[in-house]
Amino acid sequence: MKEILYLEIPTPDTGAVRAWLQEGFEPGWGEKAIGPDGFRLRFPHTTNRVTNIPETPELLAFVWSVQRTTYLKVFRTADKPVPREREILQNLTRELRTKFPHQYPQPPAIDLSEQTIFEALAPYYPQTVRYFQKMPNGESDLQRVYWWEQRWREGVRNPQQPKQVLFSQTKSGGGERQRSRGGEWQRGRVGEGESGRVGEGERGRGGEENALLGPDYDLIYVGGALGVIHAAVMAQLGYRVLLVERLPFGRMNREWNISRNEFQSLIDLGLFTQTEFESIIAREYADGFSKFFDANNPPNLKASVLHTPTVLNVGLDAEKLLRVCGEKLRAAGGEIWDETEFIRADVGDEQVDLQAKHQRTGAYRQARGRLLVDAMGTASPIAWQLNKGRAFDSVCPTVGAVLSGFEPGVWDSQYGDVLYSHGDISRGRQLIWELFPAQGDDLTIYLFHYHEVNSENPGSLLEMYEDFFTILPEYRRCDMDKLVWKKPTFGYIPGHFSVGSNDRTVAIDRLIAIGDAASLQSPLVFTGFGSLVRNLGRLTHLLDTALKHDLLSAKHLNQISAYQSNISVTWLFSKGMMVPTGRYFPPQRINAMLNTFFGILASEPPNVAETFIKDRIDWLTFNRLALKAARINPALLMWIWELAGARDMLRWLGSYLDFTISTLIGWLLGDWFTSWLARQQPWLEPRYPKLWLFLLAQSYAYRPGMRRPKWPNFHILGYQISRRGEELKV
Repeated sequence: MKEILYLEIPTPDTGAVRAWLQEGFEPGWGEKAIGPDGFRLRFPHTTNRVTNIPETPELLAFVWSVQRTTYLKVFRTADKPVPREREILQNLTRELRTKFPHQYPQPPAIDLSEQTIFEALAPYYPQTVRYFQKMPNGESDLQRVYWWEQRWREGVRNPQQPKQVLFSQTKSGGGERQRSRGGEWQRGRVGEGESGRVGEGERGRGGEENALLGPDYDLIYVGGALGVIHAAVMAQLGYRVLLVERLPFGRMNREWNISRNEFQSLIDLGLFTQTEFESIIAREYADGFSKFFDANNPPNLKASVLHTPTVLNVGLDAEKLLRVCGEKLRAAGGEIWDETEFIRADVGDEQVDLQAKHQRTGAYRQARGRLLVDAMGTASPIAWQLNKGRAFDSVCPTVGAVLSGFEPGVWDSQYGDVLYSHGDISRGRQLIWELFPAQGDDLTIYLFHYHEVNSENPGSLLEMYEDFFTILPEYRRCDMDKLVWKKPTFGYIPGHFSVGSNDRTVAIDRLIAIGDAASLQSPLVFTGFGSLVRNLGRLTHLLDTALKHDLLSAKHLNQISAYQSNISVTWLFSKGMMVPTGRYFPPQRINAMLNTFFGILASEPPNVAETFIKDRIDWLTFNRLALKAARINPALLMWIWELAGARDMLRWLGSYLDFTISTLIGWLLGDWFTSWLARQQPWLEPRYPKLWLFLLAQSYAYRPGMRRPKWPNFHILGYQISRRGEELKV
């Protein structure tokens, strides 16, 4: 018996597909008989060429369901094709595609003044409503899921005309509109326009008064998750810092995992002590696994389990981490405005004027700062405006929950799933699981997929949650109603396919983006949190230098980013995990590609896999692994070409060239450049601050093998900045 067809049919209604196969499909040849899950076609007797025994060749077609998706296979009982076999299969495939096309449902418009979020969504997402009702803050959390998806869809569907929240208030150009590299600004004054109304009792600062009043803050951070980590570091250096957060401060819709050596950067910067770090660890586990479904892969594309014991093996209590950072921020003189929604920012020559609205009272609030830091993540209207038309190239819609109640033997909390799949392409997506042990017997489980940003199909959190609550028992044996649901975890994790360090706008005059808003993180397992932590010393050192010398123009701020040329070249891996909207591929294709890559990593020494996954891979290792993958799977390049297309393959060649040049420069500079630069600091920085910032940025950008330059820990660099901007020797 030989398999001759394998299809993914993008519908959860397997019964409808089965009924159509049995009653609706007319093959035109052979004698059709109804089977329990499909049909069989019988053909006239033939003689087996090997055994010389008469046989009745048949085609057996059947369907089954997994991952809320329908799959079909056709087998042939004879050793050679039956009459018109190819035509039968082509007709079957074509008619199935027509009858059951891709569907991209969108959430309904709802009015919460008329009904609850549960009542509004129950007809569309019944399992999601059912299990959110079991969570302590389920109603408000589901409202946040709905809000996040609507905000994301708005940005994706109107990339050329994003919501305008940045306005120029510079003296140059008169009343003409000023064009930035990332988007178009409209001249305006604080207090003007519908969204610029100043609440009663608040001080309006527009027009001539702006010239008389100096900034209240050195730094204003918008976004309180990643923002508070960086804000606390800068406040401890003596800067006047304000943090604006839309949610009650300390609330998180994601959990964070990291390794000890990566978190060390926060300890080195003086933000955490070792004791404080230990106090925010929810669980540290012994090993993490990566394994992808390979039942439909050929033998050479099946892979062993990849063990990564020091990758994401420390589960953090994210909300406690935020609270500790908030306490340190306030202790250093910083302020936090929580439950406050960002409205707009007016960027002037000397300051940024920010307007926000307190959600509970409706009062408008204003603040003025030297620099605005966008840490709002994928929901950031600033990021969409700055990168009009191409804010993000890819996204991982991610859903999950913190839960407990698994029966003994289902999972050992000493282990985690870093990346895992239990099926093939599902409704145009390759679903991937993550599982991390948390506090006590809690587990944090995520379900996500890599997705190409598309206006017709932006990617849905609510659809993913319906999948999550339906197929979790397929992933891990459980009784859903016996589980204890602690809280949901969700979000959109963005990606940008960078060709070079200047390919994405991360800054304009007096504004800079960090974290997911900057979208410079790894396309594999790390989010903006991992990118920020790994590059926090770099960002802090460069930003402190820019603030100290008032180098806050776009030209200077764009030198301050977490961009790594070795990460930019790996976006092709994530591209190879995305099914372009509306297209069909062999269901096993992406798992076959993943097993190729991860099978190679599993065969390498442990440090190679860790280096690759932690975004520290160097040029030689990358090329060696790529050549090894091509040798194991010669079709791999063609598969990636089919998924990525010619345009993105050419863009990737640009990324590879940039990686090669950066590596060559790094080899030439070596560690001597950083040592030489440190010796020149006493005379070079005071006389030529712009040149100093540029050279300092290069010392980070071109470090050999993506290692950190041998700068001292940042708070021991030789100075701290006081509130008056004076230099204090230490």
